[in-house]
Amino acid sequence: MSLKIVHTDSAPAAIGPYSQGVVANGFLFTAGQIALDAATGQVVPGDVAAQTERVMTNLAAVLSTVGASFKDIVKTTIFLQDMSDFPRVNEVYGKALGEARPARSTVAVSGLPRGVLVEIEAVVAIP
Repeated sequence: MSLKIVHTDSAPAAIGPYSQGVVANGFLFTAGQIALDAATGQVVPGDVAAQTERVMTNLAAVLSTVGASFKDIVKTTIFLQDMSDFPRVNEVYGKALGEARPARSTVAVSGLPRGVLVEIEAVVAIP
């Protein structure tokens, strides 16, 4: 099995020893996307809804590197700083996904990179 690293300038560059995504056996495994502006590398201003919108934009950019979209997502994992933010995150997430209904796990964590409120990773079937 060969692994292919994916990269796009339309999503934030990795801020550590990892890749935006890795292709293996017909699937794309994304790194967790946080609310960083790809151009500035800074956390976008605003509440958890604004951060989730940016996360979904970043995730879409990584998916596009393999010609995929949200309809190709098999599974996501959502990490939340505060589980009480779940309804607002779920609303933005659902709107972005449209009719897609991947499997999903949502967990509360004690902290996320750069102090963000939400992080989302995905496993994607490459079309």
